Amino acid sequence: MNEPGTLSLSRPHLSGPGHHGKSRGAKNLGTGRNLELQGSVGINDPRFARWWGRFERLLASRQSMAEIGAVLRLIDVRSVLPHIQAPTLILQRTGDQIVPSAQNRFVADQIPGARYVELPGSAHIPFLEDADAIVDEIEESLTGARPAPLSERVLATVLFTDVVGSTQKAAELGVRRWRELLDEHHWIVRAELGRFRGREIGTSGDGFLATFDGPARGVRCGVAIRDGVRSAGIPIRAGPHTGEIELMDHDIGGIAVHIGSLMASTAEAGQILVSSTVRDLVAGSGIRFADRGKHALKGVPDAWRPFAVEGV
Repeated sequence: MNEPGTLSLSRPHLSGPGHHGKSRGAKNLGTGRNLELQGSVGINDPRFARWWGRFERLLASRQSMAEIGAVLRLIDVRSVLPHIQAPTLILQRTGDQIVPSAQNRFVADQIPGARYVELPGSAHIPFLEDADAIVDEIEESLTGARPAPLSERVLATVLFTDVVGSTQKAAELGVRRWRELLDEHHWIVRAELGRFRGREIGTSGDGFLATFDGPARGVRCGVAIRDGVRSAGIPIRAGPHTGEIELMDHDIGGIAVHIGSLMASTAEAGQILVSSTVRDLVAGSGIRFADRGKHALKGVPDAWRPFAVEGV
């Protein structure tokens, strides 16, 4: 513990300030429900919850975990903390249910020169919530310099998807059934994004925004998503567009993003509506289109001619 650059990731096993986790953790071991303790992000993804449950079952039995927990609760490292000489970084999520903030602040106070950083969020698992923020803090701790915010322009295909009539459907089905249907929708969308190498940028209610490195892949992904969620009784519309976008940390911007959004909002239920730019770029790919005439897009100069995807 005396090598430069050592990072301290404290656990809820210190005697003194803090607590020892939730008793329901052992009870729910292997079911995936413990994601509620790890953070609220993963629990909304049924596929990830199943994976987490399997991970726990492979990790150890309930009895073994109970025995490990009992041993860890006997460990008291408070007397060691003042003797740590290595540069130490302690990271903490504000809403972490497993390791309380008070405990990590106590650790930071006891280690000479330790740097304590509290990040927003509730995820205990680092990669579940804004992992880049954690990496940035580690980089600054090791190098003394914080990475410059990413801001550059690149050519990309953006894809917007949107559930049609979601408010009415939610009212018809009720909150619980609509939530289940929406979870299934999200799972299908993410599965298709993975299959077509799309990068999820974000979600807004029942809509998705993703980017692709090629227009044909974005169009085919939109069609696959439409067909996949249609079988679940969820009508969507989508709008791929290719243009120059601005990369801004975890988001994207630029007129191309605006046009893609307008393409999706102009489309009808079950329709994939693309710009003439996309139609021209995928010439020879076998994707068939139908001309939908000229349209005026709000905030975009000149008239635009959208094309509906008829087959891939």
